[in-house]
Amino acid sequence: MRNWITATLLSLTPLLALGATGQAVTYTVNGQPYEGYYVSPNAQAPLVLLIHDWDGLTDYEIKRADMLAEKGYAVFAADLFGKGVRPTEMTDKRQHTGELYKDREKMRALMMGALDTARAKGANTGNTVVMGYCFGGAAVLELARSGADLKGFATFHGGLETPAGQDYTQTKGEILVMHGTADTAVTMDQFAALAKALEAAGVKHEMVTYGGAPHAFTIFGDERYREDADRKSWALFNEFLTRLLK
Repeated sequence: MRNWITATLLSLTPLLALGATGQAVTYTVNGQPYEGYYVSPNAQAPLVLLIHDWDGLTDYEIKRADMLAEKGYAVFAADLFGKGVRPTEMTDKRQHTGELYKDREKMRALMMGALDTARAKGANTGNTVVMGYCFGGAAVLELARSGADLKGFATFHGGLETPAGQDYTQTKGEILVMHGTADTAVTMDQFAALAKALEAAGVKHEMVTYGGAPHAFTIFGDERYREDADRKSWALFNEFLTRLLK
C-alpha cells in the first residue's frame, strides 16, 4: 500500500537514535523468527499493540509507535510476516496477507506471540489496547473475535468483513472503527454489516466514517492521505486510549 516507503527494519539505526528507548526486537513464534519494534517511556506505561498493514512492519508503524510513546504509552509493533520479510511488490503483499487470511489460527497465534514478547520486555499487558492499519485492522478484529482479554480494539481503514463461521460473541473489549466513506476497497456495506454484527453481539463499539476519505487515508506521503481525516481519527483514537487505559 505504501510504495513510497523503501526502508525496513533492517535499516533502523537512524530511527533508534531518535528515540532512546526504541529498539528492534527479534523473537520467535512457533519456532519462526520475527522482528518487531518496542518503545516505552517507563515501566508502568499502558501498552498499545500495533499491527502493520500489508507492507509488513516499516517506518510508518515505527513513526506511529514513537508518536504514541510521546503520549506516555508503551508500544509493541508486531511483525506478522517474518524477520526480513517486508514485501514491496503487489503480488508479494497479496501472498503474505492471503496466507494469513487462510490460516486464522496462525494469525491469532502471531499476535498473541507478539503480546507475550511485549510482556517479556516488561510491558503491562494487563492494560492493553490493540490497533492496526488496513490489513492490520482486519487482524485486530480477528483478535477481538478470538476472545482475547484486552481493553480495546481499534482499526484505521481496516478490513471489516467477518469470516464465515465467526462472530463477536466472545469479544471482551470495546471496538473502535475509523473508516473512510470514500473507501472503495472496504465498502460502506461492509461497514454497516459490521455495525449490525457488533450490535447483535452486544459489543460496546464506536464506528466513525470520514467524508471524502479513501482507503489508507492516514498514510503520510501517500496520494490517498487526507490530513483532516488523519487528524480527527488520531485524536479520536487518543481519546479511546485515555478512557480505556487507566
